[in-house]
Amino acid sequence: MLRGDLVLLRARTEDDARILHAELYEDTGTFVRADTRPWVPVPFGPGSPHWPREEPAGASDPAVFAVAELSTGDLAGEALLWDFDLHNRSAHIGISLRPGCRGRGLGADTVRVLCRYGFTIRGLHRLQLETLSDNRAMLAAAERLGFTREGVLRGASWVAGNWADDVVFGLLDTEFAG
Repeated sequence: MLRGDLVLLRARTEDDARILHAELYEDTGTFVRADTRPWVPVPFGPGSPHWPREEPAGASDPAVFAVAELSTGDLAGEALLWDFDLHNRSAHIGISLRPGCRGRGLGADTVRVLCRYGFTIRGLHRLQLETLSDNRAMLAAAERLGFTREGVLRGASWVAGNWADDVVFGLLDTEFAG
């Protein structure tokens, strides 16, 4: 388990999978803002996007965590490092919080813990995150954590019938203060 100031990142359980599937995947409004893939109906169970892995993850497989609120132990969402590039020692950060858990600093703490994991445990050199240009909470969190705004991908995401801009941030191991 990985501990932050507000969150605990741990392996996902089947109970977590049920909640995450219902609140993050089946809520299409949330899904289309948080994922670059198109939403399609997927039955809950093994094979659904939130079902815990049964086989051990390989070095380049995504590192997927349940995010629990440290003070209560309640499930707050999910977090992952994905698209590992082992040669260049880089990966991408992704998080998604349950609607009732947003706006309390859990997202920024989750990103901080993922950075610490990526840099100190996985030995990465660079972490990248992308977010929609209107996601004020993630924009502020990324800048507060020392990420550099590297650019805007104009009209890069199809979100609920409209094109949206993505903002790209990067953080190097030498810049991480966390």
